[in-house]
Amino acid sequence: MLRLAVLGIALAIAAPAAAQESGQGGAVAAPTHFPIKEPELQRWTFAGPFGNFDQGQLQRGYFVYKEVCSTCHSMRLVAFRNLSQPGGPGFTDAQVKALAETFKIQDGPNDQGEMFERPGRPSDHFPSPYPNPQAAAAALGAAPPDLSMIAKARGIERGPLLTVVDFFTQYQEGGPDYIHALLTGYQDPPPGFNVPPGGHYNPYFNAAAVLAMPPPLTDGAVPYTDGAPQTVDQYARDVSAFLMWAAEPHLVERKRMGMMAIIFLVVFAGLMFATKRKVWSGVAH
Repeated sequence: MLRLAVLGIALAIAAPAAAQESGQGGAVAAPTHFPIKEPELQRWTFAGPFGNFDQGQLQRGYFVYKEVCSTCHSMRLVAFRNLSQPGGPGFTDAQVKALAETFKIQDGPNDQGEMFERPGRPSDHFPSPYPNPQAAAAALGAAPPDLSMIAKARGIERGPLLTVVDFFTQYQEGGPDYIHALLTGYQDPPPGFNVPPGGHYNPYFNAAAVLAMPPPLTDGAVPYTDGAPQTVDQYARDVSAFLMWAAEPHLVERKRMGMMAIIFLVVFAGLMFATKRKVWSGVAH
């Protein structure tokens, strides 16, 4: 059964709901600022200057992407071999080879000048389920976005003051926070709010109140073998973390290098101060 599992974050044909007369004669004004509800900040293992990706969570997130999101989305900037690189999901080379072979990749031309399909290889990039954006738009109503960088392309509006605070707290998880809120935020519209046919109300969507993407996740949809809860909330957390890794595969290494640079600068500043005191200690001020 094909799931319209669009982590769509912007896949959908977003259409703001116009104000409509309710049965009692009242009217509900269409909201003018989105999202209607601000996403809540979540706790992530990769948050903060010393954060690290949870390898088990990344592996679960991959399977959520594979079983749900890949029916509509590509990740053209991510190769299967990246799944075994340090700091990532930590699959073995043999596992990566087996995972890649579950995808069909168009290749060619062959000796007869024809294109053909073959099992995926570790060197291949995640394929698109559609041959081109036009085919995707014809099937879904709009071409779904590539998810390679979606965790960096989406975020939470924090305002001027919190943006300054984030500089010191190193808050960089706006993308995963938004994705998690969107995937878990589907709900019934308020009374009197008109949802167009084929639309779905989600107050966390950052472009409108209604989107065409149906809720992509349901409890028990993706089997886990490590004992993690098979719930919508857990699926959303896992795939959000996986998409963050896909967008920033060297996040942990970057944090480590940044911390080393800060330590060096602190030590260097101390040495320079001590040198200055030594050089000028005999000079009267």
